Amino acid sequence: MQSLNLNSILKKTNYHRPLLFNSVLWLLAFIILAFIFSKGKSIFTADLIFTGGFIIFLAIPACINFYVLIPRLLKREKYLLYAISFAINLAVFSLLCDIALEPILDQLFPGFFFISYLSGWNIFLVFAIFLIASTLIKLAEDWIYFNTNENRILKQRNQQIATQLSALRAQINPHFLFNALNVIYALALEKKEGISDAVLQLSDILRYVIYDTDTQRIALKDEIKLIKNYIAFQNHRINSPTPVNLKLDIENENFDIYPMLLLPLIENSYKHGIISGKEADPIQIALFQKNSNFKFVISNANLQTDNKIKDKYFGVGLENIKTNLDLVYPSTHELNITESMHQFKVELLIKNEH
Repeated sequence: MQSLNLNSILKKTNYHRPLLFNSVLWLLAFIILAFIFSKGKSIFTADLIFTGGFIIFLAIPACINFYVLIPRLLKREKYLLYAISFAINLAVFSLLCDIALEPILDQLFPGFFFISYLSGWNIFLVFAIFLIASTLIKLAEDWIYFNTNENRILKQRNQQIATQLSALRAQINPHFLFNALNVIYALALEKKEGISDAVLQLSDILRYVIYDTDTQRIALKDEIKLIKNYIAFQNHRINSPTPVNLKLDIENENFDIYPMLLLPLIENSYKHGIISGKEADPIQIALFQKNSNFKFVISNANLQTDNKIKDKYFGVGLENIKTNLDLVYPSTHELNITESMHQFKVELLIKNEH
């Protein structure tokens, strides 16, 4: 996911509402100028006509600024070119107003006597103040709409991520339960001792999976407890002296981590790296945590068997973990998967954003 950028948003989308914006802006400008030109006294028809003509001369450079200079120069970060163009726009139209306004009004309204309330530098100063103020108002309007749109986009993205994560968890839980029930079924068929312990262990695991992981982050110690319970549960079906070597080097047990992130990788190692009754190198699991970094390394023998399950759940664990990482650790994780003739290895590095 890419971070939101003001310039990129404003370039692609026109948040300006011309009718509403201009109606309010020019109405206020007319009222203020009419008050200034009448010097706070009674406003006559000639004052209103003169103010209207002045507004027209003022509106032309303002609209050029709004709809040409700002979108094509300022928002494209061509600041020097914008400043030069702004100054030329200001100078040209303030000069035209000074030269042409009164003669045009005399021709259009011969029955009125018009007095130029402003001239020369005073017109330039009024134009400059108005163009600068209206530019700030225009940018403020864009910024308000940008923030509104940004909040809407973030809410939609958060809702989308939450929906995706819920779907992924719903996919993991039945997949894990399916595998676990297969273990219980195998133990029952072989009438092995310890089946009651296996059922209790499975109950603890499922309680954690279903109820305790309904959160965005969980303490690392809880994930380690889940891993240990899962290893103990799987040992009921593995006829091997040391099916798993677990190494822990944890500085902070309360380090935050996304729940159920590691179990699919361990499931896959059991599924494809160990076959009951067949000798193989033990699964190697190592967890390291220091400061804001967490590293998980798991490797298993690559048995290259031809009897892997080919149902629709094949590969779901690895795909889920890739998707979860992209959602919850979009720019703070590294996932490296290496496979050789004899070994399958996964290394996961997470930098805690908190």
